Amino acid sequence: MKLKNKTKYAAVFAISLTTLALAPQLAAAETLKVGINAPDISTLDPTRATATADVTLVSWMFNGLVRFPPGSGDPAKIEPDLAESWTSSTDGLVWTFKLRPNVKFHGDYGTLSSEDVVFSLMRAKDPKTSSFSSDFAGVKSIDAVDPMTVRITLSEPVPGFLGLIANYHGGNIISKKAFEKLGADFKSRPIGTGPFMFESAITQQAVNLKAFPGYFRGAPKLDGIRFDLIPTDSSRELAFRSGELDLIYGKREQRWVDQAKAWDGAVVDIFAPGEYRTVFLNKSRPPLDNVKVRQAVAQAINVDQIVQFVGAGVGPKGCSVVPSGYLGEDCSWTYRYDPAASKKLLAEAGFPKGVQLSAVVSSNSSQLPIMEVIQAQLAEAGIDLQMKVVDHPTYQEQIRKDLGDVVFYGAARYPVADSYLSQFYHSDAAIGKPTAVTNFGHCDAADAEITAARRATSDDERLKQWSAAQKKIFEQVCGVPLFSLMQVWVHSKALDYGYELKGSLNLAPPITEKTTLKR
Repeated sequence: MKLKNKTKYAAVFAISLTTLALAPQLAAAETLKVGINAPDISTLDPTRATATADVTLVSWMFNGLVRFPPGSGDPAKIEPDLAESWTSSTDGLVWTFKLRPNVKFHGDYGTLSSEDVVFSLMRAKDPKTSSFSSDFAGVKSIDAVDPMTVRITLSEPVPGFLGLIANYHGGNIISKKAFEKLGADFKSRPIGTGPFMFESAITQQAVNLKAFPGYFRGAPKLDGIRFDLIPTDSSRELAFRSGELDLIYGKREQRWVDQAKAWDGAVVDIFAPGEYRTVFLNKSRPPLDNVKVRQAVAQAINVDQIVQFVGAGVGPKGCSVVPSGYLGEDCSWTYRYDPAASKKLLAEAGFPKGVQLSAVVSSNSSQLPIMEVIQAQLAEAGIDLQMKVVDHPTYQEQIRKDLGDVVFYGAARYPVADSYLSQFYHSDAAIGKPTAVTNFGHCDAADAEITAARRATSDDERLKQWSAAQKKIFEQVCGVPLFSLMQVWVHSKALDYGYELKGSLNLAPPITEKTTLKR
C-alpha cells in the first residue's frame, strides 16, 4: 500500500473502523503506527545510519554496552545496557566491561559474546565501514579478554568516553555471525538485540518491525511497529488526525506546533537535543577561497530573523560553532548582521557587483523554507545563491561530493565540544578524504587545538584548547551558526511511552518494552 494521498488515508481509516467493529477480539493486538518525513530508508546499518529516519529505526532494534535511559540525553545518567558493569584505570585509559549473560540476538543468531562487541566497535572505528570513525580516534585497541569480558584501551583520554559506546551511533552492537552471513544485505536486514526486530520493508512506503519476545529486559507490550515513509507534512497530519497513525514526526515550526496542540487527542513532544543548524562555507571552492567573501556571507545572514521565522520555542538561537549547551561551548565570538559591511567586503575582495554561489538543498520541510529565507537575505547583499533542490537522500549523497559552495546542515552529537569540533571542523573530517565525516567547509584552522584538547590531561586545559579552537574557526569563517532545531513529534493520548520524554540523542521517542497503546 503506497501511502501518499488523502483519499487513500480516508479509505484505509474506513476499512480499519469496519475491521475493528467486526472483530473486537483483535483490539488487544496493537501495532504502533508511526509516520516519518522521509521518502525512503538509506541504511539500517548502525555505523552508517545518519538520517533521522534511519537512526530512529536503528535505535529501536539495537543496544550499546551502556545506554541513555529512555527519555534522557543526559550523559550524567548513563546506565548499564549490554554490559552489566565496568571498571576503568586511574588514568582513564583502560576500560573493562563485563557483559550481561544470555542476551539473545534476533532470529537464529545465538547470544551476545565479547566477539560481537569487538567486531561491532572495530567496524565503528574503521572509516571504511563507519560514518562515526573520528569519534573513535582515541581508541587504541578493543580486545576480548574472555567470552563475556571486553577491554578497551585508549591512546589518550577521551572526553565523554561512555557516550561513544552507548546506544547511539557507533556504539550500537551487531551480531558478527549475522553480518558475516548477510554481508552487504545487512544494511537492509539488520540483526540486533533490541526490543523490536526487522520484519519487512517496502521501498518508499514502509518498514515493519515486530516485537522481539526474547528481549533481555522482557517481551515488549506492543506487537510491532509500522514505520510509514510519508515525506509530505499534510499527509502525515491527515493520517494522524484521522486515527491512522499514532505517532508522527512533526513540523518544526512554532506556528505548526501551536496548531497541533489544539488537535483532539494529541500530545506535542518538544525535546532535546536540538539539531544544530549551520551554514557551512566551502573554502576549497572559489570565490569562497577568499576569506573576505566568507566574511561577507556571514554578515549578510540575519540569524535573528531566521529564529523568528522558525520560532524560538523550537529553534533557539546559537552563538558558537559548538552547539548550545555542549560542554566547552564558548560564545565570545559571534558574527554581526550588517549587509552594508557585506557589500563593502565583496568590493574589497574584487566583486563590486556581487557573487554567485551554489547549494544543494533538501526538499525536506525542516530545511527548504529556511534556505529560502537565507537566499533572500543574501540577495540583499549582492550574493546570488542558486539552489538545486533535491529529495533528502539525494541531498545527503551530493553534499558529500563537494557539489556546492554552501551546505546547510543540522546535526546532534554527543554533547561535548570535541564531538562537533572533530567531525565538522578538523581537516581529517573534510569531504573527499578517506577519513571524511562532515567537514563541509574544508576547515583546517584549529587542527592543533582540537587535537591538543583530546590529549589534555586536565579539564581546565581541555576547555582552554576548545576555546582557542572556536576562536580560530570563527576567524577562518568556516560556517555560520544559526540555531538548534529541537525535536518535534506528536503522539496520540492513547500512546504511553512508559517514561517521561525529556531528551533522546537518537532524535525520536524511544519505543521500549514498556511502551503501550490503548485505543
